[in-house]
Amino acid sequence: MFKDILLAITPSELCDCAADAAFHFAQRFESRLVVVHVCGMVQGWGEMEFLESSGEVGRIKASVEEYYKDKLKGLENYEIKVVPGVPHAEILRIARKMNSDLIVMGPHTKEYAERRSRQWGMAGSTLEQVSQKSRCPVMIVAKSTPYGEHNFMNIVAATDFSEQADCAVFYGGQIARHYKAGLSVFHCVDAGGESGRVSLGQEEIRRSIETAKTGLEERYGDKLRGIKNCSFDAWEGMPAMEILKLARMREADLILMAHHTRETDPEKAFLGSTVVQVALNATCPTMSVNRHFDLRCGLMYDQTGEVVSETGMAAV
Repeated sequence: MFKDILLAITPSELCDCAADAAFHFAQRFESRLVVVHVCGMVQGWGEMEFLESSGEVGRIKASVEEYYKDKLKGLENYEIKVVPGVPHAEILRIARKMNSDLIVMGPHTKEYAERRSRQWGMAGSTLEQVSQKSRCPVMIVAKSTPYGEHNFMNIVAATDFSEQADCAVFYGGQIARHYKAGLSVFHCVDAGGESGRVSLGQEEIRRSIETAKTGLEERYGDKLRGIKNCSFDAWEGMPAMEILKLARMREADLILMAHHTRETDPEKAFLGSTVVQVALNATCPTMSVNRHFDLRCGLMYDQTGEVVSETGMAAV
C-alpha cells in the first residue's frame, strides 16, 4: 500500500513510536524506506556549513544506524540520510525527490517547538510545517502500539466540509476499501463562541446537526458506496474532544483529518489547533491529508467500490 516511505526522526525515544510504525509498513509492503535526520537544529547558521566537512554528519549517521540496527535487520531496501539544514525544508525536499507516498513523524515537545521557533524565526514546529506543505499524507504517531499491529480495521475521517477535508475523507475511503475496514465520517458542530462558551441555542444546535448529517451523506455517500460499515455521524462539541471521543467509541485504528480548515490565510491555517490536539492525545495514529492522493496499491474500483482490476498488491 505504501511504496516509498520517509521516516523523519531524531534517534531518541521521542520518535520510537513513529519509527516502529514506519519499519512495520516497510516490512509489510516491501517498501523503500528513507530514514531522515536533519542536523543543524542546535547549531547556528554559521556552523551549519561546516557540519559536512567536519565529519559530524557521518558520525550522526552512524549513531542513527546503531540506534535502529535491530529493527533495520528485517529491511532490504532502506537508506539513512543525515543532512544539515532547516528540518521542515529538508524533509519536504527529500520527500519530493523520492516521490514519497507517506511521511511518518513523531510529536515534538512544546519546549522543542518553542526553542526552534525562536532560533529560526519561523512560526510553528517542524511537524506543522511538514503537514501544511507536504504533497503526500503525513502520519503522526504519538503513542506506542504492539509492534507489527498496524491493521486499519476501524477508520475515523473527520471533516469540516472544506475541499482539504474532502481529500482526507476520500483517502480514508481508499484505505477502508484496501483493508476492507469500517469507516466513520464525522463532522463536529462547533457550538462555542470565541469565549469557549456555548453560543447557539438548543434548537439551532439540533438543526445544525441534522443539516450536517444530511450534508455528509449528500457530499460523500456516492463516492464511498461499497464500503462496508460506512457511517455518517454529527453532533456538537469541541472538535478535538469529540473526534477523540468517537475514535474511542469506534476503537479506531486510524484517524484522518485535513490540517487546513476553511481558513484561507496560510499563516493562520497551520496544523496547530485541532489536528495537533487529536494527534497528541489519540491512542492510534493520526494522518494529515490536505491534497488528493491515490494509494499506490495497484487496485482499481468501480462506482460501487468493487475491485475491477488488480495490477499490484492484493487487498488485505
